[in-house]
Amino acid sequence: MQFRDLKAQYQRYKEEIDSAIQKVLNETAFIGGPEVKELEEELSAYTGAGHCITCANGTEAMTLVLLAWGIGPNDVVFVPDFTFFSTGEVVSFIGATPVFVDVDPRTFNLDPLKLEQALDKVKAEGRLNPKAVIPVDLFGLPADYPAIENIAASNNLLVLEDGAQGFGGRIGERKALSFGHAATTSFFPAKPLGCYGDGGAIFTADGNLAEHIKSLKVHGKGTHKYDNVRIGLNSRLDTIQATVLKAKLKAFIAFELESVNQVYTQYNKLLSGLVDVPFIPDGYYSSFAQYTIKLNDRSERDNLQAHLKEAGIPSAVYYQKPMHSQEAFAGLAYSGGDYPVTTRLCDTVLSLPMHPYLSEADLTCVGKAVEEFIRRR
Repeated sequence: MQFRDLKAQYQRYKEEIDSAIQKVLNETAFIGGPEVKELEEELSAYTGAGHCITCANGTEAMTLVLLAWGIGPNDVVFVPDFTFFSTGEVVSFIGATPVFVDVDPRTFNLDPLKLEQALDKVKAEGRLNPKAVIPVDLFGLPADYPAIENIAASNNLLVLEDGAQGFGGRIGERKALSFGHAATTSFFPAKPLGCYGDGGAIFTADGNLAEHIKSLKVHGKGTHKYDNVRIGLNSRLDTIQATVLKAKLKAFIAFELESVNQVYTQYNKLLSGLVDVPFIPDGYYSSFAQYTIKLNDRSERDNLQAHLKEAGIPSAVYYQKPMHSQEAFAGLAYSGGDYPVTTRLCDTVLSLPMHPYLSEADLTCVGKAVEEFIRRR
C-alpha cells in the first residue's frame, strides 16, 4: 500500500503524459514553451483568479508575492504555528518578522480569534508594523477566509493564501487560490495537483501585482530579457513540468478530486467512534492532501503508527514540531504556552494513506488495523 500512490496515477494516464512529454522533447522549447502559458490560463480559469503566474516552486511563489508587496525589515507577517516550515521561512528570508498564531483544534487552520489577539499585541508593543497574514489551507481544507478577510480589512493587512495543499478545496462556490489579495500553490509531486519535480504558481486578481511578479521571477525583467529594472529571482516553471500538469489537471477535475472525497467518506465510516476524524465545516470542501486523525496523546499516536507499520500500512506525522519551536526561529523567543493547540496537535496527529487510487480492500485493511489497535488499548 502506498501513502500517496503516484505510480498508480501515472499508469492510469501514462499514454497522455508520455505523449505530452514527447511533444516537448520534439519541439525543444524547454523553457517558456507554449504549454506554460496554456497551463496558466487553465489554472486561472479553474480557480476563478484573474491572473496565474507559474514559478519554480511553492516557497518561491510566496517569496515573490512578499517581495512585490515591499514587505521587509520592521514588518510583521502573521503565520499559523501548525504548518510546514516554508510559510514562516519566507517571512524571515525577506527580512520581516513572522509572528506565529495558534490554530483551531478542529480544522487545524489559523484561528481568527487568536489572529486578532496577536495583532492587538503587536500594535500595543509598537515596535513593528503589522503588514500581512498568510493563512494556510492545511491538508486541503481552506482556512476561515470570511473571518480572516474581515479582520484584515479592518486592520489594513494584506492576505496571502498559502494553498500549497489546498488546490481543489472551496468554501461554497469560491475555490481555493481565489482568496485574499494573492494566493500561492505548490506542484510538489505529492500535492493534490503535482508535477514530476518542483513547481509553483501565484494567483491574484490584481493586474499590477501580476505584472510585478512576472518581472521579479525573471531577474527583474523589463521590456526584454536584457532589460533589468529591479532585483529579482530566477524562478520559472519549465515546459516539461507544465505539460505534465496540463495532463494531470484534466485527471484531477474529471476523477481525482471526487475520488479523494469518496475515500474521506469511507474512512469516516470505518473510523468514526474509534479516533478523532477530520472535521469539515458546513459549506467547506477539502481536496484532502492528507487524511489526518487525532489520538489521545503522543504515546498512543506513536504506538498506532508502529502497529500500522507492522501491518504494512504507511503513515506520517505532519507536523512533529511547532513553528515557534524551530531552531531557526529561536531568536524570536516565543513561548510554548502561547500555542497550546499546536503543541497538542504535534503530539497527537497521524496521517493515513490518502489518494484517489485507494481500493476498497486498502481502506478495509486500514480500518481493521486501526480498530484492532484501539480495541486492544
